[in-house]
Amino acid sequence: MTQRVLVVDDDPNVAEVVTRYLEREGYEVETVADGLVAVDRATADPPDLVVLDLMLPGIDGLEVCRRLRSLAPVPVIMLTAKGDETDRIIGLDLGADDYLTKPFSPRELTSRVRAVLRRANALLPASGTPTHLTAGDIAVDVPAREARVGDTVVHLTAREFELLVYLMRNPRRAFRREELLEAVWGWSYGDASTVTVHIRRLREKLEADPTTPAHLLTVWSVGYRFEP
Repeated sequence: MTQRVLVVDDDPNVAEVVTRYLEREGYEVETVADGLVAVDRATADPPDLVVLDLMLPGIDGLEVCRRLRSLAPVPVIMLTAKGDETDRIIGLDLGADDYLTKPFSPRELTSRVRAVLRRANALLPASGTPTHLTAGDIAVDVPAREARVGDTVVHLTAREFELLVYLMRNPRRAFRREELLEAVWGWSYGDASTVTVHIRRLREKLEADPTTPAHLLTVWSVGYRFEP
């Protein structure tokens, strides 16, 4: 099945170039130039991935990312201006999967799109891999990308969900933050504190007492492990 990409950018030249390169790679591409329209389109017909500029009319890209994350864990690649480091950090904390700074190489963008979709597809279970994971009150339906605590659905960002699934599929194994950064984010280098932030947020959403977690444990001088 052809994978669909929603490109959200109000610069028609950027949108045209990105569309041309992605279509050349075999993706089906839809472009919109307004943040509110982007949320409406992604809600009505969820794409496989969103390429999202931060500077948009209507609502900005950060708000678009925030709203998308409250609806579905669709992967997001942000496009930012070179000096917008704070916005990049906020966007990644909101759950964006990757970012590129303008001006960027269209070839690099298509490479990032392939990598993000590959990581997202890696969550699809291989033959014999459990599709439903449980630990105490926590239950995860991997194909549906849904997590529950008891009877309550917990809204996780795409990255939070992927990190949780990875840890639950490798119970009682202690991981260094750098290992998790590479396995879940696909980054061979980067700020490992990103992992710490995501673990903290998972604890706040999943643990009965986040200050004394029962499942997402810290292994001192190493990193983290999941206790079933």
